Amino acid sequence: AVTLSGELKKWHKVTLTFDGPEGYNETSTPNPFLDCRMEVSFTFGEKVYVVPGYYAADGDAGATGASSGNKWRAHFAPDEEGEWAWSASFATGEKVAIDRDLPGFPDPSIDGLSDSFSIGPTDKTGRDHRGKGRLRYIGERYLQFAETGEYFLKAGADSPETFLAYSDFDDLRDFRLKTWEAHVQDWQPGDPTWHGSKGKGIIGAINYLSDKGMNVQSFIVMNLRGWTGNVYPFITDNLTTVLTDNDLLRYDVSRLDQWETVFEHMDRKGIFMHFKLQEARSTNLLSREERFLFYRELNARFSHHLALNWNFGEEATNSKEEILSF
Repeated sequence: AVTLSGELKKWHKVTLTFDGPEGYNETSTPNPFLDCRMEVSFTFGEKVYVVPGYYAADGDAGATGASSGNKWRAHFAPDEEGEWAWSASFATGEKVAIDRDLPGFPDPSIDGLSDSFSIGPTDKTGRDHRGKGRLRYIGERYLQFAETGEYFLKAGADSPETFLAYSDFDDLRDFRLKTWEAHVQDWQPGDPTWHGSKGKGIIGAINYLSDKGMNVQSFIVMNLRGWTGNVYPFITDNLTTVLTDNDLLRYDVSRLDQWETVFEHMDRKGIFMHFKLQEARSTNLLSREERFLFYRELNARFSHHLALNWNFGEEATNSKEEILSF
């Protein structure tokens, strides 16, 4: 079975949630992040987007804290009005998620499913990115929004880098975490939360920045081995000299779901997302295998957002050739 959710409008997030194979959790073997590969192809005329899917536990992990379940998910922000078709593929096998040349073993619960949906015009205006369209590079000095043609002039804080070191996110290492308590007052009724009233501080901080006319926030998504080591997408907070096998090949589904709640609010409030993927002290932390999976998970979960950039090496010591090989 598959569930289609989201507002069926141009530039709005559309989500497909599948009932997939049973028996998986964040620590199971096979590894649902590494040993399963779901992709969804979205087609409009001659235009085709192949979108990676991801393991979503019970499908509501940000609210429930779940680490197990049979839900698999893909997000898409359609850039055309009209009829879109989609088709899904799903394969299992050792390391199939990071090597598309591996055929794997098709799983009939998802593999081969297809359908279509109809997209209408956006109804958003003002700062909301859904009214402006995807921010894109057009070969000129400034980036441009695809829907309105408006150019983007970046104005905002490049700090704190540890914006996501937030005490209300699930299962983070309790070290120098932020509460964003001063911005709870900036949260508004109708704004998102999780686990009841959690999230008000960081959502309020986004409201504050937007109300002040800012349009960007930068943040690191992995600083293990850094000064604080308190932002990471993995289930581990292992800071020992030698990390154990699989520590960096398994992801905290509920925390990443909560990140998505924050990032959705940033889109609504017109805040560009500057993803810093590593910093100097974590430059060589990930093996090639771990790095490929790291990029795939971030891409699958967050690349549908309309205004973002991926910074591959904030203060990194890698050479240009090394960064390009990433």
